[in-house]
Amino acid sequence: MSDIVLIGGLWLTPAIWDDVVTELDRLGHRGLPVALPGQGDGNTAATLDDQVAAVLATVDGCAESPVVVGHSAAASLAWIAADRRPVARVVLIGGFPVADGAAYADFLPIVDGAMPFPGWPAFEGPDAADLDPGTRERLASAMIPVPEGVALGTVRLGNDERYQVPVTLICPEFTPDDARGWLAAGDLPELAKAKHLDLVDLDSGHWPMVTQPVALADLLSPASA
Repeated sequence: MSDIVLIGGLWLTPAIWDDVVTELDRLGHRGLPVALPGQGDGNTAATLDDQVAAVLATVDGCAESPVVVGHSAAASLAWIAADRRPVARVVLIGGFPVADGAAYADFLPIVDGAMPFPGWPAFEGPDAADLDPGTRERLASAMIPVPEGVALGTVRLGNDERYQVPVTLICPEFTPDDARGWLAAGDLPELAKAKHLDLVDLDSGHWPMVTQPVALADLLSPASA
């Protein structure tokens, strides 16, 4: 059995991984969704450091070096884990780690001390094309505004050994060719330094843990071997 740490992106609670955890269990692995402070626990004063601590505590609770999975903005949380702990692999789903000194997620407005889910018009196109109206309504109702201290927190990286960690970038709403273009253009500086980077296509939108949990679990399973 391999431990696979699962970190959801902005606005998401650990429940977003339920179907993936079920599939990973079927495949003989243990999925460990991280309860991120400020995303479902009512802690509106949570900071990025609090979320990093929660991720590291989950990693530290594993018997062996786990696979660490970061979805969307949480790609940076997964990358911080690789910077600070021995991990077997980092898997990124539809997101890219930001560089040292950058803000975690400063790309949407802060309202009353938090970054609320902006609604589906902000994600029209490939991001949400595979979400039917019922699924959109269900997801939106469960989205938690991300505390300002998380969204605007500063990412800190300091251990160049992270570049030796194998990385898998799962490409859902974009293609591996898109990612190669961004790498060549210098838009993904942290991933450009990774010594072992695999690009994997997944035909889905931005939330494959909801729309493609079986396919996603299958991709995470060999990544953990």
